[in-house]
Amino acid sequence: MSYRTAGSLRSVTLDDVRGAQKMLSGVARRTAMEGSRHLSQLIGAPVHLKCENLQRTGSFKLRGAYVRIAGLLPEERAAGVVAASAGNHAQGVALASSLLGVHATVFMPKGAPLPKISATREYGAEVRLHGQVVDETLAAAQEYAATTGAVFIHPFDHPDVIAGQGTVGLEILEQCPEVRTIVVGIGGGGLAAGIAVAVKALRPEVRIVGVQAEGAAAYPPSLAAGRPVQVQNPATMADGIKVGRPGLVPFEIIGDLVDEVRTVTEDQLSAALLLCLERAKLVVEPAGASPVAALLAEPGAFPGPVVAVLSGGNVDPVLLQRVLRHGMTAQGRYLAVRLRLTDRPGALATLLGVLSVADANVLDVSHVRTDPRLGLTEAEVELHLETKGPAHCVEVGQALRQAGYTVID
Repeated sequence: MSYRTAGSLRSVTLDDVRGAQKMLSGVARRTAMEGSRHLSQLIGAPVHLKCENLQRTGSFKLRGAYVRIAGLLPEERAAGVVAASAGNHAQGVALASSLLGVHATVFMPKGAPLPKISATREYGAEVRLHGQVVDETLAAAQEYAATTGAVFIHPFDHPDVIAGQGTVGLEILEQCPEVRTIVVGIGGGGLAAGIAVAVKALRPEVRIVGVQAEGAAAYPPSLAAGRPVQVQNPATMADGIKVGRPGLVPFEIIGDLVDEVRTVTEDQLSAALLLCLERAKLVVEPAGASPVAALLAEPGAFPGPVVAVLSGGNVDPVLLQRVLRHGMTAQGRYLAVRLRLTDRPGALATLLGVLSVADANVLDVSHVRTDPRLGLTEAEVELHLETKGPAHCVEVGQALRQAGYTVID
């Protein structure tokens, strides 16, 4: 558990995390711990949600950013700080710098969601849009640091940042002393590493499970290789954990202290986000929902009581709309059906009447009359329906067939 910079060697310890907790007093919120009856029934043990989505700036990132910037020397503060981020880290650095009276320049990708760009500016940072992907943005920020002398604030690969994120672990032990398993999402690894340092020092028997998106899972191959390994072209809707290579500092800690790293699919992330919204009444971004996705994927794998860390809630409304529909589809609550009917006045109204009796909500209708495959008096209709789940989908299909319709797909 070491970090090398300019010839120095540092370790992240429980004392570092406790010091960070004192530093963050009055700055970061002690976020709520909410019970989840639905998840508790699912796994057969109490499940609690650590709501870092309700933290200032909407994620845990403020904790590490503030501790890192507060630890700078006076001359370093005078030179300002620079960061690169698509969202959460940007906002954390912006607010932390504003609170500490330090000028912050934040590089963000040109395609970053507008709400995140606006929030970063409102927190007081100078925002510069550069590059199409985070790697290009990161390179621009590092070049800016080299030419201006501004201090680069890494989102996860620094012991001060990890110590700040570790304060989440201290709060978990205070709020749920009986916890047996902590489930936390992993991108670069700063949050999981910080929680592991704090929790394992005080309660070594507590199991810590990291969760990565299947399309951006750098930790499993890295842990197998014994060194950080780059994943080419990471792809996931969960941009908060979309990191292609583990950080050196968190990698060492996670390798020593985290008991297991699991992966979840995009469908599981969508379903988890939908569950948080519907059952827990919490707006959570896909990365923040990853621990819940792991619980849904294999409920029996987590000894309880369980604490799932909801790391952030900064979800772009456009993405939220797509993810919710994807989550409902994954749960069998959308049905796309294509069928043929006789093309005569009132035929569509009759069809919609059948669907109404079957209690299916019609979202969209596409009507095709001109196609070589169709007979002279035939029409083809494609419908997108909202249903109550897989069993209801079957019932709708049966109702259509019983009504005499030819269901093609």
